[in-house]
Amino acid sequence: MSSLRATSKIHPVTLSCDGLWKVFGSQVEKLRQNADLMAMSAHERGQALRDDGYIVGAEDISFSVHAGELFVIMGLSGSGKSTVLRCIAQLQQPTFGHVMLDGVCLDTMPEAELREIRRRKMGMVFQNFGLVPHFTALQNIAFPLKVRGESRANIMAKAEEMLKLVGLEGRGNAFPSELSGGQQQRVGIARSLAVDPEIWLLDEPFSALDPLIRRQLQDELIELQSRLKKSIVFVTHDFSEAVRLADRIAIMRDGRMVQLGRPADLLLRPADDYVTSFVRDVSRLQVLRLEDVMTPASKAPNDFKNAVSLDGKTTLEKCLIDLAPGQKHIIVTGYQGKIIGHFTRDHLLQIANNEGEK
Repeated sequence: MSSLRATSKIHPVTLSCDGLWKVFGSQVEKLRQNADLMAMSAHERGQALRDDGYIVGAEDISFSVHAGELFVIMGLSGSGKSTVLRCIAQLQQPTFGHVMLDGVCLDTMPEAELREIRRRKMGMVFQNFGLVPHFTALQNIAFPLKVRGESRANIMAKAEEMLKLVGLEGRGNAFPSELSGGQQQRVGIARSLAVDPEIWLLDEPFSALDPLIRRQLQDELIELQSRLKKSIVFVTHDFSEAVRLADRIAIMRDGRMVQLGRPADLLLRPADDYVTSFVRDVSRLQVLRLEDVMTPASKAPNDFKNAVSLDGKTTLEKCLIDLAPGQKHIIVTGYQGKIIGHFTRDHLLQIANNEGEK
């Protein structure tokens, strides 16, 4: 299993949004000076802004992304997910609230310093690949390094390294028109990684691709993340994609965050009918892991003498496939093989039966 989901110590926060709002309309810049508006609760403020004809693209959004975490923001079209991402990158300035990177406030930073942050600490990948058509793949990857002023030798060495990293070794002289959609997106990914970003922002990067290529690139992203351990904010409208990739998911609706949690939290404890509609068709066997459904315990029950030990990160589907026919009891282990709980075959079969009745 990829170390993307490996048990680890608590990471320091590298990115956070605190009470983030993005409001669209006339004279938005004067809203901060409205003392009555600023004194309102988030719900009252949102309603007042809408009553006055403003469009609220993001409403009181707060979350933190830890070092090495793949954090997904998902929702339907118009939910505000891409607006939040653009505010993080400061491509749109928040109306209220703050975006912090390594303890530094981005939304009050001078533009010249922001440009340096984007050049040296941020990598961005968008749905439209954004490649320069008259540049080769290698030249596209090298471009941000050239803008940063690095030496030609370093630029070419890094560009070749990134080309190999995304599986396009030998295709460096190809122009975008000579590459498939999946290959073009790989070039976009390589270009964004060339600057060795501290935070990696991906806005529906695979949604324009056919399902087979999309799943392949998801696999490659998981593999890349297992090696690079980047802090990633990934935007998608596809819940199946979200649960496949994410350490945690924030679901948005009409500019608001509806629920934030691990994929298992959303599957087992959806906050409302809106979240329930997303998780309805997702296979619990493929998403849930033993640690999500086990009985927590620091030692095995007395009747578990012949139990098999399995890592808590094992999915229920894999457990169902690998478990020997006569094996009834499972000891669930965590970091360094420590017992964290137990589970029974009957419980596993019950979940499988419920899956089939959906």
